[in-house]
Amino acid sequence: MKTAVIVFPASNCDRDAAVALEKITGHKAEMVWHRETTLPAGIDFVVIPGGFSYGDYLRSGAMAARSPIVKDIVTKANLGLPVAGFCNGFQILTEAGLLPGALMRNTGLKYVCRPQKLKISNNNTRYTSKYGNVSEVTFPIAHHDGNYFADDETLNKLEKGGRVVFRYDGNPNGSARDIAGICNEAGNVFGMMPHPERAIDPLHGGTDGINLFKSIIESI
Repeated sequence: MKTAVIVFPASNCDRDAAVALEKITGHKAEMVWHRETTLPAGIDFVVIPGGFSYGDYLRSGAMAARSPIVKDIVTKANLGLPVAGFCNGFQILTEAGLLPGALMRNTGLKYVCRPQKLKISNNNTRYTSKYGNVSEVTFPIAHHDGNYFADDETLNKLEKGGRVVFRYDGNPNGSARDIAGICNEAGNVFGMMPHPERAIDPLHGGTDGINLFKSIIESI
């Protein structure tokens, strides 16, 4: 199993993601700098981590989405490569067109950082299958621009297709329909604002993130 974590200027959750992947797979992740033009050969799963890529200039994730490596990720994701983005990674995936919608400023206009209860809306995705009948998890959140927005037509398509994967239990940012995480139509691309990579060790306050990584790794 070969995994990769993409590193941008001002990424700050890349090491968290790498630790999570090594814990689940038993192998170190490849750390791929954003200026690379292609992923290493044989990569099975890519994580785009959280942080403040390019200082969140223009819009969060907008500049990172135009990095050379993202072009290759888009090509390979459209061919079926599993790709997950957490927090800033979710923002990058929407800016790159791999997921619909946009992440806007929190409605309270304040940065939120706390453990957050989530409802699992679909336990039958490649990212949630190991949760079984579990309906609630707690992941940390840490964002200023996590307010998920899409037009009603897009939201209805997400709902109808079972592509809303997680919802907030107590909406912290104003996201439409309490949406915390979604996947693409094919199910291989997934993004969420909360941080499952920070919920893999009891010393961090919980391990609810482990089954998310186990789900996608076992599906591969």
